[in-house]
Amino acid sequence: MSGAMSSFFILSPRGDTIISRDFRGDSLPNAAELLFRKVKFWDKGDAPPVFHLDGLNFVYVRKNGLLFGATTRFNVSPSTTVELLNRMAKVFKDYCGVLSEESIRKNFILVYELLDEMMDFGYAQATSTESLKNHVYNEPIVVESAKSNLRMPKINSKTTPSTAVHKPITISAQSGGKQKNEIFVDILERLNVLFSGSGYIINSTIDGCIQMKSYLSGNPELKLALNSDLVIGKGGGGYGAVVLDDCNFHECVRLDEFESSRTLSFFPPDGEFILLNYRITGEFRAPFRIFPTVDEVSPYKVEMTLMIRADIPESNYGANVQVRVPMPRSAIATSEYNASEKRVVWNIKKFPGATEQTLSIKITLAGGGVGGSSTSSSGGSLVNSGSTGSMSAGGTAPPPGQLIGSARKEIGPVSMSFEIPMYNVSNLQVRYLRISEQQKSYNPYRWVRYVTQASSFVCRVGTGSER
Repeated sequence: MSGAMSSFFILSPRGDTIISRDFRGDSLPNAAELLFRKVKFWDKGDAPPVFHLDGLNFVYVRKNGLLFGATTRFNVSPSTTVELLNRMAKVFKDYCGVLSEESIRKNFILVYELLDEMMDFGYAQATSTESLKNHVYNEPIVVESAKSNLRMPKINSKTTPSTAVHKPITISAQSGGKQKNEIFVDILERLNVLFSGSGYIINSTIDGCIQMKSYLSGNPELKLALNSDLVIGKGGGGYGAVVLDDCNFHECVRLDEFESSRTLSFFPPDGEFILLNYRITGEFRAPFRIFPTVDEVSPYKVEMTLMIRADIPESNYGANVQVRVPMPRSAIATSEYNASEKRVVWNIKKFPGATEQTLSIKITLAGGGVGGSSTSSSGGSLVNSGSTGSMSAGGTAPPPGQLIGSARKEIGPVSMSFEIPMYNVSNLQVRYLRISEQQKSYNPYRWVRYVTQASSFVCRVGTGSER
């Protein structure tokens, strides 16, 4: 950094200051309050991550609802400061186990110790979990991570809860027994898909990563093997091959055997790290397909039918699915219609694979009275998962044709968010993860998880010609 950080603080979602450190004495005494007010009540839209106020530069990032902020009097590099805040948040998570308000409050002594080791007079000294391990002596107070709303049945002894990865890296004999040797591997994929009004895919990309967290003693060398038919770069590979457009590896990875056997060799650093980042822009099968239709029922009534099909195996399901449908600006309604944001929100807690769900929305426009609403949902137990809004608009009614035309243009696009556990679209697989033969003194527990999430999953709504 060309300049130094003046102060650092962690704020709760309510604006309470949990952690605060003034490194140089040149910051404002109410800097934390100023940052929170500006971020919460920004004039238009969301506040930018960097802004200038009262002669002070403010930089912040959000992590798990918490706000990590910094101030400086210097003309620092914004991207460098944002990266520093992200690394500081990562270090706190590695040492506390869970990044939450409760864990930060209970481990505030540990957090201040980490801050003193990472920063000196506002300048970054060490932001690596591994390099800090020899200088930090406070033991963490373990806080349980938030439990999921979904009740996951225990399959067998070869499975472990997803929350098992959220524990401090320094947890040791303080709890009594010997530390369990285990390593966690997450294959995370975030989808960006744009559908046409008729349900065809216009644009689609996958941003994926292999994320790991090691609790192994002795720091042994590991070997991780990926699909044998894995191809890097477009234009290669036969039918069924996994083709990555581009990828980059963590600095600890050695690629001696990657070209021949698609095997990565590495000594895992302490804490959570991303072993591999990759991107795919080729065609792939989207886990959900969206088919919207808008019909004119009468001169003052419009009905929208939204059918969503889960193109995933029956053994998988979409969790915490949310579908958002913007409505005409003049509409007012009850039920699942959000009047302030002018949209209908449809929540589905669990969307089984190989099923369909249908939402029907009836909109009554100005001049046609108050409209009704109905909903239908195929797929058995999800009959009450969807709901609709009945809408009416006030004011002087324009001609029916003009009214219907403008209303149709204001409906949509449909956006969708979801998470699919133990499923990935790219078919990138971990063939095996094992300790190098030369250092095979013990056999650790190895946990592998696949998760697919929606980053931007949007479907346009046809205006008549495109349906």
